[in-house]
Amino acid sequence: METIDVVVVGGGVTGLASAAAVAAAGREVCVLERHPRPGLDTSTRNSGVIHAGLYYPPGSLKAKLCVEGARSLYAFCERHRVPHARSGKLIVALDDGEVAGLEALKARGEANGVEGLDIVDAAGIRRREPHAAGVAALLSPGTGVVEPETLVHTLARIVDAAGGYLLPGTALAGADLTAGGMLLRTDRESILARVVVNAAGLFADHVSAILGGESFTIHPCRGEYAELAPSRTHLLNALVYPLPNSSGHGLGVHLTRTTRGSVLVGPTVRHQDSRYDYESGRMAPGGFLEPARRLLPALAPGDLRLGGSGIRANLNTPEESFADFLIRRDRINSRVVHAAGINSPGLTSCLAIGRLVASLVDEAM
Repeated sequence: METIDVVVVGGGVTGLASAAAVAAAGREVCVLERHPRPGLDTSTRNSGVIHAGLYYPPGSLKAKLCVEGARSLYAFCERHRVPHARSGKLIVALDDGEVAGLEALKARGEANGVEGLDIVDAAGIRRREPHAAGVAALLSPGTGVVEPETLVHTLARIVDAAGGYLLPGTALAGADLTAGGMLLRTDRESILARVVVNAAGLFADHVSAILGGESFTIHPCRGEYAELAPSRTHLLNALVYPLPNSSGHGLGVHLTRTTRGSVLVGPTVRHQDSRYDYESGRMAPGGFLEPARRLLPALAPGDLRLGGSGIRANLNTPEESFADFLIRRDRINSRVVHAAGINSPGLTSCLAIGRLVASLVDEAM
């Protein structure tokens, strides 16, 4: 039986950033990842946007960790040569009736500490995005993009360089609370950990149950993407968004130019029971045309092709508009620290989440 200070369950960006922060504090750490390699679920099945922090209620963890995390992530990417761009984003008002929504969003962003926000007129839109629609737009210069796969691999290398252990293809099968910590069982070995970090993404509620922790439910929500044909990617320079959905579910189908030069259209919002199903009943590319054309009127039916899909690990039900990150010590099992319900802006926030998790680990040791 192996004995270690901290076991992190989940090898996505949240788990890896947490492991890196724990290791940097001088703790022995290992990461259990059920997939053959890290980051194969939500961490790399997204648009790779570095959010500025506009959308989240002031005082929420999402607001605080997004603003802090964006600043950290840009510096991290520069230091470790992770492909990224501080490209800026326009959130467009398509008619005069939507301008008040831009002003409200600007006020919320400023309350969260987002800097440089500005409302520009139609001429300002055209200067940045000549092909975009809109009578006005909220300009967020601090929004950008990152290459998620490279970010995952870089975090994994940092954990390894700090003496941490990454155990791919290793799922948590069982656990028992003992006098010395948590005795964790996998199909390969048993590990005694003083503290366990639950960063299991779509399965964080299942892992909490295995660990004898408190009960909560992850509600899977699938987001699908189309892509612009390569011959049409010149129509977009950076990021163009509509105002967020009035339901509070998602930011609306938007346009994102990635670090690789491709242009993503999406994501959609589809609540489902399965945490594994990325493909059944996929929306055809033509289904993205109408919302995409509202932002880029020059698009034609042949300009879109099928893109990827991802599943968000939501804590809010389909009827609820918002749930904050769940990042704290478990209320039943003091040996467990949760980093659960990490949907957007989880990628942006990962380094800030990691630091918060490491401080909670210190409390639990």
